[in-house]
Amino acid sequence: MRQLYTLVFCLILPWVLLRLYWRGIKAPAYRLRWRERLGVYSADSQRNVLWVHAVSVGEAEASFPLIKLLQANYPDIPILVTTTTPTGSARVRAVLADQVEHVYLPYDLPFIVERFLKHFRPRLGVIMEKEIWPNLFAACAARAIPLFVINARLSERSARSYRKIPLLLKPALACVKTIAVQTMEDSVRFIDIGAESAQLQVLGNIKFDMSIDLDTVREGLQLKQRLFAQRWVWIIASTHQGEEEVVLDIYPALKALIPQLLLLIVPRHPERFKTVKVLCEQRGLTVVMRSEQQACIEQTDVYIANSIGELKMLYAAADLAFVGGSLVPVGGHNVLEPAAIGVPVLFGPEMFNFQEIAQGLLAAEGAIQCVDSFSLREAVMHLYKDEHLRTSLVGNASQFVQKNQGATAKVAALLAQSL
Repeated sequence: MRQLYTLVFCLILPWVLLRLYWRGIKAPAYRLRWRERLGVYSADSQRNVLWVHAVSVGEAEASFPLIKLLQANYPDIPILVTTTTPTGSARVRAVLADQVEHVYLPYDLPFIVERFLKHFRPRLGVIMEKEIWPNLFAACAARAIPLFVINARLSERSARSYRKIPLLLKPALACVKTIAVQTMEDSVRFIDIGAESAQLQVLGNIKFDMSIDLDTVREGLQLKQRLFAQRWVWIIASTHQGEEEVVLDIYPALKALIPQLLLLIVPRHPERFKTVKVLCEQRGLTVVMRSEQQACIEQTDVYIANSIGELKMLYAAADLAFVGGSLVPVGGHNVLEPAAIGVPVLFGPEMFNFQEIAQGLLAAEGAIQCVDSFSLREAVMHLYKDEHLRTSLVGNASQFVQKNQGATAKVAALLAQSL
């Protein structure tokens, strides 16, 4: 089955590269360093590295506390971090700078994977969440590289898809030394798609161990004083196509009742910055872009954060947060960040990628789930009027986060057995 997968991948590789170039028209970063995706590197690198793969921004953010702990415990072992997206790459470089080496993950073809492994010679591989690459995993097994899938989660939707390719998936999973899952439900689903029970350990979710830099919070509060003075700021974070329209539809009614309301929109993907601006202007709204470095005057309706890596700081500048990817079937995004920063949290019905966290927050009365535009409008109005409710949500969410911390240390102890 893997041979067929490889053949198909070889055949579509030209189209994959063309798609990369096409995406680069709107987001030029996709066209940079494309040779890394083919396992071709412009300079020599350190070898015998501890290799961590984080697909994009969310996985990268979750990996940072673990990487810093590993650096403290093993200062002599160089660390390589791979990502798939330019936004993930930018975040790694912003947070870790030259403390680690960073390249893009190579495409999953044997000759490309071999170049990658020969160049870096990893002593251990750590894959965040649920990335499964048959050729990469097989090559690691052939080279006796211990491979760990950590912070692993598997929704029922993903499990259904994986069950359709057992002949490809089961041999790939067999190459993994340990799969450290977030919950017992994830463990059951991994076994269902072909993992062995002996491979599974339930260690919790390392996203609870995020570090909130006090300087970041302070910067957010200063930003609010400098640019959003006298405004009640509602941040709409990590939005996808179709979500801004829902918020903009209810904005006039909210604005009539909350005259000082300001929408702070943070699109998930940089290539949508201009699209969201046009969408707002088509509705006659006054827009300020973050890159313009202008204060929001009384007439400003929308502030668009066309920047990367500032979300935590922007949460600290807000009075209320809605986390996107949850009004459309994307599966949601990390609601723990605003909760840990101390902002009341709202999210939509589509949270299947963060189901356990969402359910836990709701059970702890630390967030509000809005199933449609009407309930979203009502929740915003209720929270604006009720300071006690806002304080209660923030306090409950903070306790929920603290209660579930500790997974990073458990994962580090697991990796120590192979280091």
